[in-house]
Amino acid sequence: MPFRIRPDHSFTAEFRKAAGGQLSHAIRALEERPEGKHEAVHAFRKKLKRVRSLYRLVASEVPAFRESENVRLRDLAMSLSAIRDATALIETVGYLKTTARNTAEAKALGRIVAALENRRDHMAEAEADIDQKLAEAPGVLRDAIAAVEEVHFNGGPRRNARLVAKGWRDTTSKARKAIEHCHAEASAETFHTLRKRAQDCRAYQRLLRPLWPAAMKAKYEVTTGLIDLLGHIHDLDVLCALVEAEPQHFPNADDLARLLDAIIFRQQEDRRAALERAEDVFGDDPQEEADRIELLWRAQVS
Repeated sequence: MPFRIRPDHSFTAEFRKAAGGQLSHAIRALEERPEGKHEAVHAFRKKLKRVRSLYRLVASEVPAFRESENVRLRDLAMSLSAIRDATALIETVGYLKTTARNTAEAKALGRIVAALENRRDHMAEAEADIDQKLAEAPGVLRDAIAAVEEVHFNGGPRRNARLVAKGWRDTTSKARKAIEHCHAEASAETFHTLRKRAQDCRAYQRLLRPLWPAAMKAKYEVTTGLIDLLGHIHDLDVLCALVEAEPQHFPNADDLARLLDAIIFRQQEDRRAALERAEDVFGDDPQEEADRIELLWRAQVS
């Protein structure tokens, strides 16, 4: 089921279909697990991110629903995050290895990968309740679907157009503010905030593709490139935090030094590239973009 909202259909029905479809996909991912537990959790979390972005888009119209359901989905995702996050760190060091500056660094990073794989496997053994959590999660998602079915939007096409335009403007404005903060303070938190707002915008570009298919598709692809870079930056920050919190996993001091040096170099390069891309993605004035969205919406329902 496509993640779309069509302006010429009932907004309530389209909202329920978009949110309910993603939640149903998340249930299937957890129940069927065609590629194993780790990939099932990864797929499930991606679906929940889209749904939470959709809820932010319409937050001004259904604030109580958005607040309660955002907490429900956030807490559920966090309850299944530990093993997937451990796997992401392995992928992060693999990413560093592909850009290693010399053979010695590449070999050291290979040994770091092995150490992180060992850590993940021990975590999986220790997390004895993971199967129970996986079994219980679909029930929580079914409750979330039931809550979606209770949502009603009572406005007509003009009000819906303003609602969508406002959600778009608010998110892109927050993204612009995040870019300013990244320039002023290149911290893990500021770049992570930019990543979250970029993820929201990408969800809207997919959700609202019927408004302007070619332009939305192009925006989606450019935004995806930015999110990929910001994802690497976030994972590098998490890896740094792990090295400080759990140094026992890295007993080889030389390997650890090469890891930290590779992280610092890659962070600087990726942050510079991400800010350049962010200016391209969010270069338009948020209000002008929102006005365009509202006009396109009205044009399809007139």
